[in-house]
Amino acid sequence: TYAFCDASLPFPVRARALVSLLTLDEKIAQLSNTAAGVPRLGVPPYEWWSESLHGLADNGPGVNFSSGPVAAATIFPQVILSAAAFNRSLWRAVAEAVAVEARAMHNAGQAGLTYWAPNINVFRDPRWGRGQETPGEDPAMIAAYSVEYVKGFQGEYGDGREGRMMLSACCKHYIAYDLEKWGKFARYTFNAEVNAQDFEDTYEPPFKSCIQEGRASCLMCSYNQVNGVPACARKDLLQKIRDEWGFKGRYIVSDCDAVAIIHENQTYTSSDEDSVAIVLKAG
Repeated sequence: TYAFCDASLPFPVRARALVSLLTLDEKIAQLSNTAAGVPRLGVPPYEWWSESLHGLADNGPGVNFSSGPVAAATIFPQVILSAAAFNRSLWRAVAEAVAVEARAMHNAGQAGLTYWAPNINVFRDPRWGRGQETPGEDPAMIAAYSVEYVKGFQGEYGDGREGRMMLSACCKHYIAYDLEKWGKFARYTFNAEVNAQDFEDTYEPPFKSCIQEGRASCLMCSYNQVNGVPACARKDLLQKIRDEWGFKGRYIVSDCDAVAIIHENQTYTSSDEDSVAIVLKAG
């Protein structure tokens, strides 16, 4: 019997026990959203990427409406519309409803347990084509929304009590990310120039609340650079959330291909291998 299978042990102990048994190649195979199984340990493959901004969606490969008894899910209004209600209990109720459906689909073998939501970027630039995914332009309101969504989605764990999470929510995209493509600027190469005051007053509060009050289990780093350094390679920012905001025993993921573009689009590193190394060292 392996220690990582012992449900009576704390999660960090079980995680360390599993990692200690993996070979280097097996560890590397866990670094993408499509994580390979480890047959010799009885660990099945797992798809980390699922979407649930305002209802379960199949634009993430972790949700499949065609492989089982569940053929559809409830879709609620876009986040920017729900946020306009200024109703915290409503936000939590929506997240709870989405979570129940997601858990049911997991039980039916049609969905995973990890979801890339909520999107809590500040909708500062109206030209951003994904602004409807966010609660809007006000950092305080976005912070409040993030707390209610995460608590509703994760369940008992997310409500500040010890226990098992119903699902894992992921606050995205960290940080200063609110542009897809406009003129010569694109999300893969955009460098957000942010001063210390704007960080403190505008961009950090939603993520800080999501982590500290909501107890989100996951944070996603973004495509863009922040003051000349790729967000996923900003060790100072990624360690700040651990050292100052209490993000311990939880996990960080990169946006889709956000590591690859550090070399391929931003030419910040000299190779893809260097990109992987720099983000792993950053945290």
